[in-house]
Amino acid sequence: MSAFASAPESSKLASLRNWPRRMDSSRRTISTGSATQRFLHPADRAVGWHKCAPPAKVVTVADTKKTSERAGPTLFVLFGATGDLAKRMVLPAFYELAIANLLPTDWRLVGNGRGDVSHYDFQEHVHQALTEFGPQPEKGPWEEFRKRLLFAGGGFEKSDPGSLLHVLADAESDLGTDVQHVHYLAIPPSAFAKVTEGIGEHGLAEGSRVVYEKPFGTSQEAFRELDATVHTVLDEKQVYRIDHFLGKEATQNLHVLRFANGMFAGVWNREHIAQVQIDVPETLDIADRAQFYDATGAVLDMLVTHLFQVAAEVAMEPPASMDADDLQSSREEVIDAFRPLDPHEVVLGQFDGYTDTEGVDPDSTMDTFVAARMWVDNDRWRDVPFLLRTGKKMAISEQRVSIVFRTPNGPLTGVPQDGAVLSFSLKGDGELALSMVIKEPGPQFDLTVGTSTLELGTVQGAEPLPPYARLIHDVLIGDRSLFTRPDGLAYVWEVAQPLLDNRPTVQTYKPGSMGPASAEALAEPGRWLLSGP
Repeated sequence: MSAFASAPESSKLASLRNWPRRMDSSRRTISTGSATQRFLHPADRAVGWHKCAPPAKVVTVADTKKTSERAGPTLFVLFGATGDLAKRMVLPAFYELAIANLLPTDWRLVGNGRGDVSHYDFQEHVHQALTEFGPQPEKGPWEEFRKRLLFAGGGFEKSDPGSLLHVLADAESDLGTDVQHVHYLAIPPSAFAKVTEGIGEHGLAEGSRVVYEKPFGTSQEAFRELDATVHTVLDEKQVYRIDHFLGKEATQNLHVLRFANGMFAGVWNREHIAQVQIDVPETLDIADRAQFYDATGAVLDMLVTHLFQVAAEVAMEPPASMDADDLQSSREEVIDAFRPLDPHEVVLGQFDGYTDTEGVDPDSTMDTFVAARMWVDNDRWRDVPFLLRTGKKMAISEQRVSIVFRTPNGPLTGVPQDGAVLSFSLKGDGELALSMVIKEPGPQFDLTVGTSTLELGTVQGAEPLPPYARLIHDVLIGDRSLFTRPDGLAYVWEVAQPLLDNRPTVQTYKPGSMGPASAEALAEPGRWLLSGP
């Protein structure tokens, strides 16, 4: 039987011992706004969702929608404020919030770096960043915004805080009492521990929120050391480990589409799904961050961060509610079911010409491409391959999650094996697409595939935020739902460790291609749905 054919009926009630390991699945409830529904144990369910009497506490979508909230007076410290990440992502996101009127009632942003930069020069730097990467300064309240931008030079660490403490004291005197501190570490991972220790040493930890960029550690040992350092200074509730793929509109719609629509809720399992593809090819080069990339590569930069986290969003069990703790618990629980990667099911690549890039070791064997077949060892997903792929200088740029449904048993022949696909484009404002097998209109009984798409930015009343803006806003209001926890991250390294210990030979691929040809075999008996022009 093809892997894309329907699973046998007898498998529907078999092997339920792992369902799910740390929750009572017969009691899982969720509200879709007007009706409360219960997700039943597979042995008890026929179609997956059934109406039931509401529980004592109903958590509705309205309860969890926090994008209209505004925080109180806030002091936002941006470490690495003149670096590439701040310029491209963080500062534009902050201005997006200003345009949307979602910044705190009163605030100051204090940039920090090693250079001796005046407040005025930093404001000009931010203006240039917005001009280059958007949103354009004239599209928002620039003059009011710039007045709140300050800079503290001299670096910052345990032994020397530079001028940061003095600038913060002046800003606090302007903001008054009950000021919320937010520290954003837009710096290389190697500097996380040093700055964290400085936050503790100089009295900036109590009550603060601290945002860490990815990767949170560059190996299993580095993760453990950093996590220990962080928790000597901060409580876990203060820690926000950012992965901007979790802030994308389409990623969040994975939850809504599945948990609020019975047509998908009842088929979100191995009986109906043949494979899951998470495909993030990029046409971009690495020239603007060559040194970072040559020390990191596609596996650490993308696979063990973004792609694993998106896979968890697809595969998680229904959370008890959409509150932060419940959502994080479901996400981390399914990561615990990820099977450690088999290096024989991984293809690594490097685009031709990579070692000619300035800043790259001429003898580098660093990967700029990775494709992997991963398995989730629980009853919902057993034997369903999760195909993960990403790379630089590829034929197209896309960020797409595709749920490929099995071909049902029945009287029709010649049914395309990947004709029924639910896909989510994570780019921009996001897009949902549903492909299905239909009869081609005409006198013959010919089958074809039709696709219906929905651009999320065109939905009535839509006010989408870019992922960084959404996540920074969540930090400002104290919502940790879309941030990662250390238990899940710790196991991510266990999943990746066999690959890190026994890396396959890196294969060269042509720029403008879809990577090494050998990666095609990972998708068999199906195929990668994304292809080059």
